[in-house]
Amino acid sequence: MDFGSLLDSFQIVKENIYIKRFIVIAIYLILSKIVDLLIDKLVRKAAGMTKITIDDYLVNFVHKPICWSVFCLGILHAISIEPFAEPWQAILPAITRSILLLIWTIALIRLFNWAFQERINRSPRQDEIGKDVLLLLKNVTRVVLIVSGLLWVLTIWKISLTPLFASAGIVGIAIALAAKDTLANFFGGISIFLDRTYKIGDYIIVDTGERGEVVEIGIRSTRIKTRDDVMITIPNAILANSKIINESAPVPRFRIRVPFGVAYGSDLDQVEEIVLAVALANQDVSSEPAPRVRLRSFADSSVNFELLCWVEHPSGKGKEIHNLLKAIYRVFDEKGIVIPFPQRDIHVMPTQGFGK
Repeated sequence: MDFGSLLDSFQIVKENIYIKRFIVIAIYLILSKIVDLLIDKLVRKAAGMTKITIDDYLVNFVHKPICWSVFCLGILHAISIEPFAEPWQAILPAITRSILLLIWTIALIRLFNWAFQERINRSPRQDEIGKDVLLLLKNVTRVVLIVSGLLWVLTIWKISLTPLFASAGIVGIAIALAAKDTLANFFGGISIFLDRTYKIGDYIIVDTGERGEVVEIGIRSTRIKTRDDVMITIPNAILANSKIINESAPVPRFRIRVPFGVAYGSDLDQVEEIVLAVALANQDVSSEPAPRVRLRSFADSSVNFELLCWVEHPSGKGKEIHNLLKAIYRVFDEKGIVIPFPQRDIHVMPTQGFGK
């Protein structure tokens, strides 16, 4: 015996279809309350016992939509018991399905907004490369859900979508042609975010020669501040197709090269020992990897060396080269080590009989 036959066993219900519909809706309303209690007492408690938190938020987002869905299914059941007169037989189910679709569309929008916001809030400072992109993706997702919901509503109301899609195709082509550069920059920003080519705070060198610190990565462009405190804005479409040297990757530590020369006849072992001591005495120079001195060439006027050491960040490159050169010059002067410089001796030979 089905649910309808059970209700028909009562004479008053069998004679009055409105009472029958009311009872059906009331029963589904009770079922909705039972589902509400089950989710609140059992499912939420079970989610709270797990170590992850995403299930707790998921229960919060789907709790009310599930209860409302049970109630709306009761309305659809009540409507289907016996047909209404036209046009209500077509209008009432469409209204109920539209409300049900609206409830779940709002729930999905809230869920995706929460997911994107959590990703943004939990990202450390160095991962802010994706902040603007994530905000844009959150808005794009919201628009997609709203448009999909509207198209589904039109389907529920049996409105033909063919003319709408044809018009949208023409409009889409026009927009794509008009916003070609903007779209290229947008997808360039997406590719930079996915590839993690660089992030905010990194020092990069673009193949066109610009070098500086990445201070902002936007949807359309990336801003770089050079060592001259000049802000350079480069479209993401250009950066996505350029060779980029990231001096801060894979670790922020950066190696610097300090060239210097000494005169022929100097004690090379002593020179190496002194320069290594100068590098280790500098607190801004990393002790690991250890500094090293390499003999590079025998030049015309000097024996050329190079000090190789590491600083904690590329921003200290110029400053530490300056400090190390000053310290090397001072110690060489104290130790009597000559730093040669190019010079030429001109000998003038007297000519006999000049002027005769």
